[in-house]
Amino acid sequence: MSTYQVGYFIGSLSSTSINRLLCKALIKLAPRELAFTEIAFADLPLYRPEFDADYPPPARRFKEAIAAVDAVLFVTPEYNRSIPGGLKNAIDFASRPYGSNSFTRKPSAVIGASPGAIGTAIAQQHLRSLLGYCNSPQMNSPEAYIQFKPGMITGDGDVTNPDTEAFLRNYMRELHAFIVRVMTVHPRVA
Repeated sequence: MSTYQVGYFIGSLSSTSINRLLCKALIKLAPRELAFTEIAFADLPLYRPEFDADYPPPARRFKEAIAAVDAVLFVTPEYNRSIPGGLKNAIDFASRPYGSNSFTRKPSAVIGASPGAIGTAIAQQHLRSLLGYCNSPQMNSPEAYIQFKPGMITGDGDVTNPDTEAFLRNYMRELHAFIVRVMTVHPRVA
């Protein structure tokens, strides 16, 4: 059985982010065939086209981290009906310079938590639009808009609600199956 490397992006830069807790839970509930690495982006400067000729070292390391994984998982909050600015900046760096888009043919999935009743539905739709433009095959189902409630996930990543745990476990099984399908059609080139 193959193990797939999944790089994950936590959209919030906050150390106390509820999406960081959600990500811990997702990793705990994932099939053994998935291995996870955080792809951090806090050190990236603001993108500008002048960087395309010579990316700064943090941006080169960032692109190398994406190149090293088979798939990407975005776990993001919603800020002002969109994704956080830092995450958008990271996507801009990953998709440039022209002809070296890091997301091309890289399977992706999107999930997020918010205290609001619609979870992160609008931010996820915006992120899906960006990933579509970046030619990243997306897991479209199941969609996962998590309304976060205090105590729902412990600091260790344990989900306290059995129905939520079952849903998230299934989400991660579906992510694995999606990665297998995409990698069968578009295997990584060594």
